[in-house]
Formats: sequence, C-alpha cells, structure tokens
Amino acid sequence: MDKKTRDNSAMMNGLYWWGVPTLFRCPHQPETDGCDIALVGVPHSTGNGTTQRDQHLGPRAVRNISAQGRRGHLKFGISPWEMCEIRDFGDVPLPEANNNEQCIERITEFYDVIAKSGVRPISIGGDHSITGGILQAIAGPKSKLTNGEKAVLVHFDAHTDAFHQLDHFLGAVKSAAHWASYLVRDGFVDASKSIQVGIRGNTRTLDWLDSSYELGYEIITKDQYDEYGVEKCIEMIQERVGDAPIYITFDLDCLDVTVAPGVSNLEPAIEGFKMPDVLKMLQGLRGKNIIGGDVVCLMPTVDSPNQITAHVANSIMFEMVCLIADNMGNKS
Repeated sequence: MDKKTRDNSAMMNGLYWWGVPTLFRCPHQPETDGCDIALVGVPHSTGNGTTQRDQHLGPRAVRNISAQGRRGHLKFGISPWEMCEIRDFGDVPLPEANNNEQCIERITEFYDVIAKSGVRPISIGGDHSITGGILQAIAGPKSKLTNGEKAVLVHFDAHTDAFHQLDHFLGAVKSAAHWASYLVRDGFVDASKSIQVGIRGNTRTLDWLDSSYELGYEIITKDQYDEYGVEKCIEMIQERVGDAPIYITFDLDCLDVTVAPGVSNLEPAIEGFKMPDVLKMLQGLRGKNIIGGDVVCLMPTVDSPNQITAHVANSIMFEMVCLIADNMGNKS
C-alpha cells in the first residue's frame, strides 16, 4: 500500500459517521482463534435498579463514535491496531433483559468462551453489575487468563459497590451495588491486592467504607487523592497490585460531572477526577499483567449533545487497549 492510499484509508477509518460502527473500526469477527483482544458491548441496565436505567444504550453510543478513537498512542509510541489482532465480538445477547440474575449468568457464559482461549476482553457497559458477570468467567480457579489465580482489581469509582450489608439493591442481588463484594467472597477477586480509587460523595451512612475494608480492599478516596497527589497514588497502586493478574474496571462517575455528565448516580457535590488524573493513573499500569477491563455506567440519554461522555468512555477504552497491546508487544 502506497503512502497516499494508506493515509486516505486512515482518514476514512477515523470518520465516525462513515461505514459500519464497530468498536474502533475493528472487524466484527467473534472468533477466538488468532485473536489477542476482544472488544465487547454489554447492554445491561437492570443491575442498577434506579429510575435511570438507560445504561444498556451505552455500548451503542460508543460504537457510533469510536472510529475517532482508532489512533496511535503518542506517549507509548505504539499503534495497537498494528501490534495485535483486535476484534469486535459484538454485544452479549440478553434475552431476559429485565431479569438481572439471569443476565449476569448470560454474561458469564459469553465470556467463558473468550477466557478459555486466553483472549483478553475490554468491554463497554452497561451498569456496573456487568463486572461481576465478566469476572466470574475470566478469573479464579478455572481461568486460563489468571493461571487459576484470583484477579486483582484496579477499581475507579465514586462508590465502592461492596455493600454486602444489603440483601439486594431494589430487587437485584448480583447488582451494581454488590459485585465488588460477592466476587471476593466467591473466590474470583483478591481484595488484599486490590484497590478502589476516587471514592467520593456525601453518603447515606457514615460507615460507607467499612464494607470494603472488611473485605480487605485498599481505598484512595478523592479527598486522599487530592492530598497525596498523582505520583504518590500511582506508587500506591503499583505497590498494591504487584505482578498479579489485573482487571481494570472504570465507572465513569469517578469523573467530575463537567467531564462526564452522561452517567447514572452523579456525585456533583464533590469534584471528581479530570481526564489528566485518570490518564496518568492508567498509564502508571504500563507493563503490568492486565487481563482485561471495562468501562461502565454511560447513560447516553442524559449526555451532552456533543456526546462528550461517550467520547470520554472511548478514550478510556483506548488506554486499556494500549496497555494490553504494549505489554503483549514487549513480550513477543
């Protein structure tokens, strides 16, 4: 391919309004053979149970604009699309969409196929309950991705989602409020090496962090982040996770509402992260053994007209793609 043809192709592939809207313009090819990274949509809302249940529209919103995110990573000096075989595996089919418990098991079944082949998934949700369904498949004793180990979480969020003191969240048991708890109790996540970052807000009860501490998580609240600074927080994250198999889960509500207005469960009273904060922390995981990640809680029906929250979600997925591609490239 000559340079002119190459450059024209790159330009066209970056036009979000042109062509078939697969994630990052990757081929829709849900086959594990020869694949390194699987991009997956998880259009699920019933794990949150609030009146704002349009998070199932998140994957489609990102698909519609994600061609713009098919770029090279200047800081890492890589083009992940040339380093790895990256495919769009489509959306998890959820025919019992209003039944949260059945949906979580459907999600696990879908990711079982991916995990057994050693392919690393990066997903766009969907509410945060999807993380439970994903990690039930890709972590723990039967996992090829973790070599039978528990996964370690780097969890960006305004909320801990470890509220095991509640029997259910408005009817959902494996809910967006419970996944960070039951994954530990059921043997899929090692909380003693996991960390929750960005927790903030004026809470309903004053013992809001106790459930995470009981499970063994380390927490960096947003107030602590502001006190420590980004470099110390990166050191804390790196020391905590070590060489363990890492899963990154990123709830968009950890971002400030001016950065990501289109999310469920806004926390507007206390300033959230700005993008430079989270990019530095994500890039601080460079070289780590990242087995997958997800971006959750995008609610496009309340996003700005320019779809800024979808673009932000896309950018965070891109960082995850590059972290995995960079690590795989360095091992080849």
